[in-house]
Amino acid sequence: MPSVLPSTPDTEVTPQTPPEAGWRRARTAPSLQEVFATIRVPAHDASFWRKLLAFWGPGLMVAVGYMDPGNWATDIAGGSRFGYTLLSVILISNLFAMLLQHLAAKLGIVTGRDLAQACRDHFSKPVGMVLWFLCEIAIAACDLAEVIGSAIALNLLFRLPLPWGVVLTILDVLVVLLFQHKGFRVLESIVAGLIVLIFGCFLYEIIVSNPDWFGILGGLVPRPEVVTTPGMLYVAIGILGATVMPHNLYLHSSIVQTRAIEQTEQGKRMAIKFATIDSTVALFLAFFVNAAILVTAAAAFHKNGHHEVADINQAYELLAPVLGATMASVVFAVALLASGQNSTLTGTLAGQIVMEGFLNLRLKPWLRRLITRAIAVVPALIVTILYGEKGTGELLVLSQVILSFQLSFAVVPLVMFTGSKAKMGVFVNKPWVQALAWFVSGIIILLNVYLLWETFFG
Repeated sequence: MPSVLPSTPDTEVTPQTPPEAGWRRARTAPSLQEVFATIRVPAHDASFWRKLLAFWGPGLMVAVGYMDPGNWATDIAGGSRFGYTLLSVILISNLFAMLLQHLAAKLGIVTGRDLAQACRDHFSKPVGMVLWFLCEIAIAACDLAEVIGSAIALNLLFRLPLPWGVVLTILDVLVVLLFQHKGFRVLESIVAGLIVLIFGCFLYEIIVSNPDWFGILGGLVPRPEVVTTPGMLYVAIGILGATVMPHNLYLHSSIVQTRAIEQTEQGKRMAIKFATIDSTVALFLAFFVNAAILVTAAAAFHKNGHHEVADINQAYELLAPVLGATMASVVFAVALLASGQNSTLTGTLAGQIVMEGFLNLRLKPWLRRLITRAIAVVPALIVTILYGEKGTGELLVLSQVILSFQLSFAVVPLVMFTGSKAKMGVFVNKPWVQALAWFVSGIIILLNVYLLWETFFG
């Protein structure tokens, strides 16, 4: 296993400091400085598997955002209403995500900046402040989904009233702080363990739901009716917006810097290669989870005439009786709770990265986490008290709309920076990669504009 190096003090100039050409400001201290370059990587002549093991981990933390509670409602609605048809949308969304996460990792490895720092260093202060404000709203929205998802899971498993479940999520601050001081590998291991639990739960759900395997294969092929049918298009855009998470781009560009790589062209190329393999494989796992939610909904609900199942509570109540498997609902809720807690860990890190990167402001982790969680807990608590389950379901959908709105403001700077030779040098995007990145960005922007229009004016 890779060994851990001591962290780098604030004032020490390390060999990992990149050249400053192409940036308005000199780079300050690295983000997540307490874990920066703390994981040793093997030499270039080491075996493929040793090198992969050293770089394995950040991709799993990124994949968490692609299977968080915010995704569940859209996947359930897609499966119950349209069967397996929208599996192709989940697949395309994940392919988009793989490209964008590759660019985020490359930015962090080559420049030594996370995306937030890169925005601060490139744009004027007013523009940087606007981007920071929008990103904080997105992180609060993501945290809101975690709060609601965890509260719903606690309610389903233990019949804990939703307001108490919301309040209880504040305690995860203590859990995160406890593990933050034990090293980054510990956090990665916890995340990996919870992902395995979620994966196992949905493997069980697929087995007991007995889906149409030919229907699944057919659903992976894009169909024209996804675009031509308004209701299907709306759900499809919701799936896209819930899948590609803006805060993951900030997160990934930072946590790849936990590896102590050689600051040479060869060292960076090795890091980019294995960081890309890491995130791509992890996102395939996220694809399985999202696809499994939709497949379970299609096999359990759509096939049996329950076409209007659109939220987590309905799915939980119907799974066991429809499938005739007593444990189906319990396993579903366990996976939801694991998903909510996993998202808490990565959301904590993303919040810290964004605040430090945009503002160069370093708060104590417990204070930063309490501020973020309070922003999410207060509206969730008010809605659960006043409106109960229906209100939390609508709030969960609203959180995904907010994330969709912010996504473009993270994707466009990322593509700009990685396509700039002045900033990236020999690692600048190849012309075909840059063209593909702008094409993907354009699709995301257009679809999210449509989603926002339909949500508020449709």
